[in-house]
Amino acid sequence: MTKSAPSSAQAKPSLFKSLEIDTRLLGMIGAFVAICLVFNVITDGRFLTPRNLFNLTIQTVSVAIMATGMVFVIVTRHIDLSVGALLATCSAVMGVMQVQLLPQFLGLGNPLIAPLAVLAGLLAGAVIGAFNGWLIGYQRIPAFIVTLGGLLVWRNVGWYLTDGQTLGPLDKNFLLLGGVEGTIGATASWIAGVLFSVVAIWAIWRARRAKIAHAFPVKPLWAEGALMAISVVAILGFVAIMNSYQVPLGRLKREFAARGEVLPDGYTEVYGLPISVLILIIIAIAMTILARRTRLGRYIFATGGNPDAAELSGINTRLLTVKIFALMGVLCALSAMVAQARLANHTNDIGTLDELRVIAAAVIGGTALAGGIGTIYGAILGALIMQSLQSGMAMVGVDAPFQNIVVGAVLVLAVWIDIQYRKRTGEKV
Repeated sequence: MTKSAPSSAQAKPSLFKSLEIDTRLLGMIGAFVAICLVFNVITDGRFLTPRNLFNLTIQTVSVAIMATGMVFVIVTRHIDLSVGALLATCSAVMGVMQVQLLPQFLGLGNPLIAPLAVLAGLLAGAVIGAFNGWLIGYQRIPAFIVTLGGLLVWRNVGWYLTDGQTLGPLDKNFLLLGGVEGTIGATASWIAGVLFSVVAIWAIWRARRAKIAHAFPVKPLWAEGALMAISVVAILGFVAIMNSYQVPLGRLKREFAARGEVLPDGYTEVYGLPISVLILIIIAIAMTILARRTRLGRYIFATGGNPDAAELSGINTRLLTVKIFALMGVLCALSAMVAQARLANHTNDIGTLDELRVIAAAVIGGTALAGGIGTIYGAILGALIMQSLQSGMAMVGVDAPFQNIVVGAVLVLAVWIDIQYRKRTGEKV
């Protein structure tokens, strides 16, 4: 009996199937592009200027850092409503260290002030996060209740640490971590872009070799090459945008005057990549490796997929919960570091409503509230979409209350779209 010839659809898979593109990711990218184009038209071309894109990037970093940790929290079927308050407490600790304590012992301008302040903030975040995890994992108090209580407790702990005062000025080395005060210039930015491009190419190729080694199906070589090319273009394009934002002439004149020099005619300088963005990129890479290449990452997703089965298989889910919330606390401290340095002082309202923005970023980025599903890159893209909406509405002159209405509506819409997508694809809702 002769076999029928394969159909054209079987013989020639579609472009999307060949590239194995995540349609949810593609939809988020499309939404981001649409938001940028709409606001660019409304603002007469001001939204897509290098200056605004630079500011949009550094404003996204703080929420995006915490969103990477919120992915793990939601994947394991928990929630953390205290991240904004925890950020405020860590910021207060770092502010007190820089303004009140360390200068008394080390003297103003000591190069150890910034690293010691950051270390104190990270330690505070880890301890508070681990305490939350202990209450949730070992005492079996629901995460919603623990972190709702933390939302009220930790912000006011931060208030008492500073006596309700704004702390400043901060250490000059610490300010480099905030964005506009700390950039690496054009040449170093291109070098970083090339290095990240090499890392992206290597990661794609390594994933292909790993699939071959385990006899898994792989994409055609041309598809792998196309993904590599897309990655390189995206990375170098981002670097080009950052390098196109020039330092204002007035600032250059002041910097030259401070050194006793005169600004040469025709001299220009660009900002380049902000140090805070580099911190976010490094965290994103580390969290992705943690999620995909480590035992802890496998345990996290296994527990989120089926907690009872994970516990029966020998995973210590209680200790795992402590680790996840301790990691969330460390990321809150890193976000506090970036946010405080960008604002150039500690204020008691720092991080207000960040818990909602972080959860929204993770959910918009495709993290399933039912647990077991989520990606780091999706959460970062979700944070970028949220910040783009808020920045665009602020440029247009939309009132803050209406901005929150739009953000809330977008969150609900994103969850509804995600539910419909999972129903169509047969994934867990």
